[in-house]
Amino acid sequence: MAKNKSSYVCQHCGAHFGKWAGQCSDCGEWNSLVEAPNVSMPHHNKTASKPAANRAPSRSAGGGAPTGNYSGTHSAVMPLNAVSVSLDARMSTGIGEFDRVLGGGLVAGSVVLIGGDPGIGKSTILLQTATNMARADSLAGSALYVTGEESLAQVAMRAKRLDLPADRLRVLAETNVETICAALTQEQPAIAIIDSIQTIYTDAINSAPGGVSQIRESAAILTRYAKQTGTALFLVGHVTKEGTLAGPRVLEHMVDAVLYFEGQSDSRFRMIRAVKNRFGAVNELGIFGMTDMGLKEVANPSAIFLSRYDKPVSGSVVMVSREGTRPLLVEVQALVDDSQGQPRRMALGLDFQRLSMLLAVMHRHGGIHTSGQDVYVNVVGGVKVMETGSDLAVLLACASSIKEKPLPSSLAVFGEVGLSGEIRPVPNGQERLKEAMKHGFTHAIVPKANAPASNAAQFKGIKVIAVERLDEAIESAFEL
Repeated sequence: MAKNKSSYVCQHCGAHFGKWAGQCSDCGEWNSLVEAPNVSMPHHNKTASKPAANRAPSRSAGGGAPTGNYSGTHSAVMPLNAVSVSLDARMSTGIGEFDRVLGGGLVAGSVVLIGGDPGIGKSTILLQTATNMARADSLAGSALYVTGEESLAQVAMRAKRLDLPADRLRVLAETNVETICAALTQEQPAIAIIDSIQTIYTDAINSAPGGVSQIRESAAILTRYAKQTGTALFLVGHVTKEGTLAGPRVLEHMVDAVLYFEGQSDSRFRMIRAVKNRFGAVNELGIFGMTDMGLKEVANPSAIFLSRYDKPVSGSVVMVSREGTRPLLVEVQALVDDSQGQPRRMALGLDFQRLSMLLAVMHRHGGIHTSGQDVYVNVVGGVKVMETGSDLAVLLACASSIKEKPLPSSLAVFGEVGLSGEIRPVPNGQERLKEAMKHGFTHAIVPKANAPASNAAQFKGIKVIAVERLDEAIESAFEL
């Protein structure tokens, strides 16, 4: 016996429910449940009642036989060392910083999801990438740009405005995923760009484009096509007002790499960070400058985050961060002032919760309290620092602002601060010191465990001050 049963799907998180409700109990979103098409479900079949997100996709790239996973391949059980592995050369995008974020270039058959705020440059950098790869001798005519948001005339106008060579780039305006896969099969490009996944729909699901089910199934079909044919695929994703990628969370799981644009739309700098990458380092950062000719890579990223003052100013210190595989010099500014009411804490580019914790550590173990005072901390240039190596720099900047005593402009700092006031080491300490030396810094306060040997010849040009405790670091900084 079978019966018809309606289900309701949350358009925000993709959760399934047996009846309608005003609020999704999984994600807390209001008025997001939409009725899904009726399905025939036997009473005894428990597997059929599972959410679609927990089952393997049932359609192949061409709508044929069912497949076992997103890659669309079947294999027998075998020992892992019996699996053949080929280390294919990566394809360059023609943009060095973009290659860095991708882990050294594009891998054949990889699926890359790139998201960011509207107008930040997603379509621009992908159009530049497509024209660069189509122009390459080895990839002539092997790039296809599929637009679902703009007309072909708009894409051509952008290419002309950016002075990009458009003679070899193939373009298609289409939103049906089956039609797109047919075009990809006919053209057989080395790379394909889908702009954007929220506009794509499949005939297998009777719902509007942009819904959870449409995004999930369309992305699965495209992913299977990429794995089966070796086509490198870029998917553009919209973001919500909270800054996360719109659509089901499973979208980020099924792709190989997830890239986010950082920075403000009105800023002249753009940053692309890899938050997931199966072929490279996570948290790798690419720095670009937005010009009237598109996004241009920044040759010396550390220089754009450093401010050169005529004389030292209080509340400013340079820290040596590490983003992905390279060190990066950024300036941390702090302003501590008497509060006119309830004290405020604000952090831009840093974790707000960690700032509150660090201020408590400075009070307990550094002898400097900020109760009754507003504390504002900012990382210059709009970069977001994700690591704990910024702890010591943040506290020294706050101490400098409180004491109204500038720190030397030739000082660079890095180190993690523990709850007991100890200065803990951070990874790749010597590489950070070399980056500071390259930019002319002559003093550095670092954790004792990161200090180089006293006879290290490569660090003769910088005076390294190794510290173990927070009070020792504050005292050493103001003695310089």
